[in-house]
Amino acid sequence: MARIATGHNEEALDIVQDTMLKLVKKYRHKPIDELTPLFYRILQSRIRDWYRRQRVRQRWQFWVNSESVDEDSTFDPISNAPAPETEGPEKLTIRNQAMMVLEEALRKLPLRQQQTFLLRAWEGLSVAETAVAMGCSEGSIKTHYFRAMHLLREKLEGHWP
Repeated sequence: MARIATGHNEEALDIVQDTMLKLVKKYRHKPIDELTPLFYRILQSRIRDWYRRQRVRQRWQFWVNSESVDEDSTFDPISNAPAPETEGPEKLTIRNQAMMVLEEALRKLPLRQQQTFLLRAWEGLSVAETAVAMGCSEGSIKTHYFRAMHLLREKLEGHWP
């Protein structure tokens, strides 16, 4: 989730590490079944904080020195993933292209829809757990998830094998 939200492997790892540390420090006394939604709630907060810091940095970079931005610093997890040995080059190419389209479609979703989709579809959280993790109502989760699915279906039509 953090990798898709930030687009940077190192930044994502820092966010997850900060989230884990805060979870252990502040919520170690909580029952185990409450930890998963708490973890994702903290993670959502850390991702929002990262976006805020990025906006501030971009403003300062523009004024300080716009030529010092390193354009090769982005991390593409799809193209850097090891290829499974069981797939042939043709199937692998089709799958990789589909994954790149999926990742791009996920990045273009509004942040709340993106996070709802990732928590529900990829992390397997229930509607109630996702609502706790994101700090909103179950109705909002259902709405965000429905809209995310609708947009993803539109963008992925014809690309998914």
